[in-house]
Amino acid sequence: MNNAEFDAVISKLGDSPVKNSPEENMMVGDAYRKSNRLIESIPFYEAAIKEGAPDEAANLYLAQGLKVEQRYEEAQKVLDNYVPRARDQKIKALAEKEIHNLRKIDDLKENQSYYRVKNLDDINTERAEYSPVFSGNFLYFTSNRDVAKIYRATGTPFTDIYRVASKGANVNLSTLSALDPMINHIDTNEGSVAISPDGTSMIFAKGNDGKAKGYSEVNLFFTRYRNGKWSEPVPLSINVADAWDSTPAFSPDGTTLYFSSTRPGGHGGADLYQAKVNRRGRWVDVRNLGPEINSAGDDVFPYVSEDGSLYFSSDGHAGFGKLDIFRAVREGGHVRIENLGKPMNSSADDFGLYQFNLTKGFFTSNRKGGKGDDDIYTFVNDDPDLKVVNYFLTGTTVTTDDADEEIVLPNTKVSLTTDNGEVLDEAFTNADGKFNFRVYPEEHYDLIGEKTDYFTVRKDFTTIGKTVDKTTLKEFITNVTFETKIMMDPIVLEKAVVLENIYYDLDKFDIRPDAALVLDSLVQIMNDNPEIYIELGSHTDDRADDNYNLRLSLQRAQSAVSYIINKGVEAKRITAKGYGETQLIIKKAKTEEEHQRNRRTEFKVLRYNPRDRNDDLPPDEPVDEYDRFFKDSGDGNG
Repeated sequence: MNNAEFDAVISKLGDSPVKNSPEENMMVGDAYRKSNRLIESIPFYEAAIKEGAPDEAANLYLAQGLKVEQRYEEAQKVLDNYVPRARDQKIKALAEKEIHNLRKIDDLKENQSYYRVKNLDDINTERAEYSPVFSGNFLYFTSNRDVAKIYRATGTPFTDIYRVASKGANVNLSTLSALDPMINHIDTNEGSVAISPDGTSMIFAKGNDGKAKGYSEVNLFFTRYRNGKWSEPVPLSINVADAWDSTPAFSPDGTTLYFSSTRPGGHGGADLYQAKVNRRGRWVDVRNLGPEINSAGDDVFPYVSEDGSLYFSSDGHAGFGKLDIFRAVREGGHVRIENLGKPMNSSADDFGLYQFNLTKGFFTSNRKGGKGDDDIYTFVNDDPDLKVVNYFLTGTTVTTDDADEEIVLPNTKVSLTTDNGEVLDEAFTNADGKFNFRVYPEEHYDLIGEKTDYFTVRKDFTTIGKTVDKTTLKEFITNVTFETKIMMDPIVLEKAVVLENIYYDLDKFDIRPDAALVLDSLVQIMNDNPEIYIELGSHTDDRADDNYNLRLSLQRAQSAVSYIINKGVEAKRITAKGYGETQLIIKKAKTEEEHQRNRRTEFKVLRYNPRDRNDDLPPDEPVDEYDRFFKDSGDGNG
């Protein structure tokens, strides 16, 4: 609700609860709540509930207001009384989650904190200053301090993006200025900002001014600093019409964009998402960060630190009031969410954390004691036992040449996946065939290599049993790097590939358990390479008559094919063929080992329908350069 709408409600209904009118009290309570004035909404929701308001959400909203005022026991009592008589299952589920969070507050209070916080007085005004980002010795932030630009819908000034020269938290106010009009439109609200690691590009949120066709709400825009000025911002293709897309942040290497969105399919209000930059420079592969991180409430303002931790703000996880700042860390295949505790968090909104090193940074809060609306604060983490261990997996994609010599295979897509198939990271190898991933303690992974005209392959990797004991470390930061190699085999039509260790009992064709394990690997190949159609051929030795061997080999091949089809592979993609003793590897075999080499099972690709393996382009392929920030050169630090 904007200020004009709020004023209209208040002027019509007054600023005190209306007797015997639950609907009107609900309306005023909603007006205060939507204006982020939850404490003032309390008496109206209390009156609406007392008078039998049909909207059960009044109970939830009243509890949220009491929580902001730190009346935690009263908030829980309201919800405890409501849940047994709830009829609205959606509101009931939210209330039960809030009860769970309220019960954790005492534990949160007991958590030891080594943080120190301080209001950044030099920057803050009675207006809003928020979303700090540090880049190239400049502090960028968003503010509505320019009272000459009034947004009529709210009666408050438009928000613009500013910057000021800064050495850490020591700002030089004489350098404070708004970004140029190419960024800060006179009739548009500019919001949260993200600066690329090289300082040459910026993604920021802004309200739609009517020029971005098909979009409403708030969307993400891209601009690049070149030749001393910012280019005209363009909307990112990952925006969703009629959704709020905002609070962007780059990963430390600049290849992943994190943001918050209210697009359909989320877990609550605003959810956290990520997108990857592809070889064409486009942001693609948008993914929800999942229910371990995203709550039934709003999850916003992501930030990924140099140690791989994801910081974000949420009102859906256990916290002290409205938005609290949380840290998500991954270990052992699970994500652990921890509240940063006081003094980083308060009963007010605390959000927008940004580190300029691993122990110092900025965040935003509208807590009591500030200068006005949202204020920027600095923080220091004085934890004496803080040790950072980064785990990385580096590798090379290779293949073989015509002389069967190993050579580097560039431009290959490599994915890092968990046991349940979740893709944690993706990369395209460069000319040197190298890739590099952050990995996490005590986890097992699959590395998946993909390239057009090559078999998609999988390779296991694990950090289980390889975790460093932090108590033994003397350095503040320790980097542990593992190395691996992925062999990529080209797809060659009619070339036989031997399936090792597929054995059958004498004169039988049923699939033994040891053979099933090998056939399962072929099932995986078929699933990973849906564009191939194969023949599975069985061969015998020459110790029986020709017709018998031919019939037995066909039965064995058909048995193997039936096994693979029963595992879900389409029957039209695989053909059985029995060769008997017609293609002996060792003629006139004498030893059992030589006979076994002849008794083999092979597959070969009969047909191949190449598909685009998600942008595996050669380096000189033309690209759309509008947001290929990580390849551009520029002046930086606009």
